Amino acid sequence: MASVLKRDTSFENIPSIKAKTLRINLNPDIYGSFAEIGAGQETARHFFRSGGASGTIAKAMSAYDKDFSDAIYGVEADGRYVTQARLKRMLAHEMNLMEERISREKHPERLFFSYANTVATIDFSKRYKGHGWVGIRFQLEPGQKEFDEIILHIRFKQNEARLQQETLGTVGVNLIYGAFYKYDKPRKLLRYIYDHIDKDTIEIDMVNFSGPNFKNVDNRLMSLQLIRNNMTDAVMFGPDGNNLLPAAELYKKNILAMRGSFRPVTKVNTDMFHKSYDIFIRDPSVNEEKTIIIFEITLSNLRASGEIDEQDFMDRAELLCSLGQTVMISKFQEYYKLVEYFNNYTKEKIGLTMGVNNLVDIFDEKYYRNLSGGILEAFGKLFFKDLQVYLYPMKNTETGQIMTSNNVKVHPRMKELYKFFKYNGKVMDIIDYDPEIMHIFSRDVLKKIMNEEGGWEEMLPEGIAEMIKNNKLFTRKQLPEKKEDTKKKTAKK
Repeated sequence: MASVLKRDTSFENIPSIKAKTLRINLNPDIYGSFAEIGAGQETARHFFRSGGASGTIAKAMSAYDKDFSDAIYGVEADGRYVTQARLKRMLAHEMNLMEERISREKHPERLFFSYANTVATIDFSKRYKGHGWVGIRFQLEPGQKEFDEIILHIRFKQNEARLQQETLGTVGVNLIYGAFYKYDKPRKLLRYIYDHIDKDTIEIDMVNFSGPNFKNVDNRLMSLQLIRNNMTDAVMFGPDGNNLLPAAELYKKNILAMRGSFRPVTKVNTDMFHKSYDIFIRDPSVNEEKTIIIFEITLSNLRASGEIDEQDFMDRAELLCSLGQTVMISKFQEYYKLVEYFNNYTKEKIGLTMGVNNLVDIFDEKYYRNLSGGILEAFGKLFFKDLQVYLYPMKNTETGQIMTSNNVKVHPRMKELYKFFKYNGKVMDIIDYDPEIMHIFSRDVLKKIMNEEGGWEEMLPEGIAEMIKNNKLFTRKQLPEKKEDTKKKTAKK
C-alpha cells in the first residue's frame, strides 16, 4: 500500500506550539475529534488559534456534566471518571463516530484520530494537586483497521488551575504532533512531550504504546525511559509487560515488597517471597484479595556496572514476568523513601522482605546524613505506620553460623535503637526457610552464566534456567535502538 505521509523536513526544528498545530492543520489528510473533560478545551484551543483548523477538527467537545458524560460514554463500573478505562471509552467512542460519519469514498486519503483527556485539576484547598489521563488513537495509513494508540498518565505539580490547564493543552499538542511525526522514534516522542514545559510542572508516571506501528516497542523499556529522564520516581509493569499506574495498583492495598537485583532471580528469592507472603496474609488485618506483591529494583541497582544496560534490565524483567510477578523500578535508594512513597497511596499494612545484609544497612547512619533529623527522622518515616520487616536468615560463610534478627550485628551506637524495633515486633524472622539453598547468591549464578560454567541451573526456580539458555539472557550486549518502519508518510504540506 502506498504511504500517505511523506517526510517533510522543513518543519522539523520549529520549536513553537503554534508551528506544531499549524503543521497538522495544513496537512489535508489528518482529521479527527477532540474530547476533553475536566480542564477546559485547552488542546483544541491551540489548533483553533493557529488557523486552518476546519481541515483538521471534525469535532471538539467537553462533556463536563457527569450525567451527560455517562449518557455519551456509558457508566464506569467503579463510578469514577478520571481513569484509564474512561479514557479508553472516550477514544473508542469518538473514533467509531469518525468511521461511521465520514465517507471513505469521499475522503479515501484521510487519517483519522481521536484525542481525549479526562483530568482533575487542583482543588480549592490546594492539598490535592490533581492528575489526568491523556491519549490518542490514530491511523498512519488510510483505512488502517487496527489503530495505533498512545496513553499516558500525568500528575500536576503547579498550584493554580489556570496554569495546569495551560500545561495540559501543551501536553496534548505535543502528543498529537509526536503521534504523527515522531511515531518511529518512541523514546524521543516521550521526551518531546515536555516541549515548552518545565520538568517540575508535571510528572508522567505511566505510558503505553500499542498498535501495529508500535509492535516492536516494549513498554517496559518505555517505563525505564520515564525514570531515566527524571519524568517520575517510580514505574510499574505487570506480568504481561504492560505498564501499570502505581497509584491505581497501590491504592488502599496491603503491600508486600521485596527489593533485590534479581540478576537472575534465584531459589532464595522465591523462597523469601513465598515464606514472607505466608506470614503476611496470616495477619488478621490483611485482606488477601486487597494485597499486592511487588518485586522492586532500584535505579542505582540497574546502574551497578556503570551506565544502565537495557538488555540486562530486559533480561531481569523477562524472568520476573515469567514468574507472574509485578515489578517496580524506583529511584528510592533508601528504604524509608520507598515506604514513604507507598504511604502516599495506602494506609494499610506494608511488609518488606529482606535479607540480613539489607537490615544491617538500614541501621547504618551514613545513609541518613542528608536528613536534618538523621537516622531518627528516617526511622520515623519507615516504622511509624503499620510496617513489618520479614527477615530471611543468612549463613556466615566463615563460621557457618545462621544469622537472624537475634544475633545480627549492628553498629554499637545503633544497638538500643535496633532493640526497640525488634522488641516492638517490627522485625520478624522467617523461620521455615530452606537450609539447602542458603549458599545461593545471584552474583555467583551470574558469574557462572557469563563464564559459561556449569552447575548453576539447579540454583534457579523451575523453568528459569531453560529461559536463560534458550534466550541467551545475561550474555548479550545492550539492546540496540529499535527502529520502527520509517516508510510511512510523516508529512504532506
